[in-house]
Amino acid sequence: MTNYTQYTGAKKIYAFIRQALAGSDQDFTQGSIRSAVVLLAIPMILEMMMESVFAVVDIFFVGRINNEAVSAVGITESVLTIIYAIGIGLSMAATAIVARRIGEKDVEGASRSGIQSIILALLITVLISISGVLLAPNILSLIGANAKIVSEGAIYTRILFGGSIFIMLLFLINGIFRGAGDAALAMQSLWIANICNIILCPMLINGWGPFPKLGLEGAAIATTTGRAIGVLYQLFRLFGDKGILKITAGYFIPDWKLIGSIFSVAWTGTLQFLIGSASWIFLASIMAKYKDAGIYAGYQVAIRLIMFFLLPAWGMSNAVATLVGQNLGAKQPKRAEQSVWKAAKYNILFMLAVSVFFLFFSTPLVVFMNKNADTQKYAIQALHIVSIGYIFYGLGMVMMNAFNGAGDTKTPTLINLFCFWVFQIPFAYLLTSYWKLGPQGVFIAIVSTETLVCLISTFFFMKGNWKKIVV
Repeated sequence: MTNYTQYTGAKKIYAFIRQALAGSDQDFTQGSIRSAVVLLAIPMILEMMMESVFAVVDIFFVGRINNEAVSAVGITESVLTIIYAIGIGLSMAATAIVARRIGEKDVEGASRSGIQSIILALLITVLISISGVLLAPNILSLIGANAKIVSEGAIYTRILFGGSIFIMLLFLINGIFRGAGDAALAMQSLWIANICNIILCPMLINGWGPFPKLGLEGAAIATTTGRAIGVLYQLFRLFGDKGILKITAGYFIPDWKLIGSIFSVAWTGTLQFLIGSASWIFLASIMAKYKDAGIYAGYQVAIRLIMFFLLPAWGMSNAVATLVGQNLGAKQPKRAEQSVWKAAKYNILFMLAVSVFFLFFSTPLVVFMNKNADTQKYAIQALHIVSIGYIFYGLGMVMMNAFNGAGDTKTPTLINLFCFWVFQIPFAYLLTSYWKLGPQGVFIAIVSTETLVCLISTFFFMKGNWKKIVV
């Protein structure tokens, strides 16, 4: 790790940030833990912010069409969380295994594991894409969309599902980069993807320049195209000769034993997020049943703003996964644990700042995103309630990713199963239907559940069984 003692003051900070953004081969198993956390966290936070921009950009421009279009985007995104969950599960497995091999100084094993995880992702995605394209209207109807939303939104859903391979690879290859310790490459790919999306989205929706006016269909094409360009950049860097990973043609021959090892970590990681995603779909279906379109639209605007500010915290927790994996590979469990607590401290401070921000600036933020008064009312209410638990979200994310970085995807899966299915779904139903709190009940259920996840995951992390996992 670079020695910054030669710099002072602003020059030191500038040199540090510049290295974090440029990316380079780093040994995170020695040196300052604080420097290791920050070097990984800076690009990872920017990466996650860029991931959230996809949904925010779509909802911003689509919000200028009508509430039905906003609802179609929201419902589709709710279903796409299943694809995100699979992509995140595979990414989680790749990060854990690649990081462990890097910590062991086994670059060949890390490179081979990365390519085999891509092969697994391609096999899975074919089935998802075909099903989504053929069943798009049925998917929207199943979630509770009315006939008008299904009519307007089916093409959006088809295009997004048809391009799900780019969603999957964007997650997965970034996980490989993070496991190898080069988080800057993951950040750069999402920046490129989002810049393309931001440029294309308004042009295709509104028919600017040489493009026809495509409306909601244009938003889907822009998002898919942006992701595809990001994946092309990932592949260019992955197969180049400047990174720590060295890819050879022989790694593309399926190694079913290694694929099985990756799958054994990935399937519980996928289930972990599917459990959470399915609970979000249930909450979305509750909101979709209300007659007032402003209620569901407000919920979708709020959720995207919430995720926009949560994903940077997730970026910090992703740094933990890399540090835990590499240090366990280097037989340094104590350093791995110290890295987790250091990152937890930083994440809590960040989420505290976000809570204060939402308390004072939620109204102008929502007004900027959507001009409908009913939508604004429910979005602001959601932000005020959900942000109460932001400190707990920050700590819980770090703890859950510490397990995942160690390859222990089973523990957070069981925690999610209990918190989201045994607690959140029944609790949300009681609040909205029995105690008649309406949309407010959904918001209360969200903050209560995330707080419970934090408390339980911290308890199991302190027990230390994650240090004994072998991948």
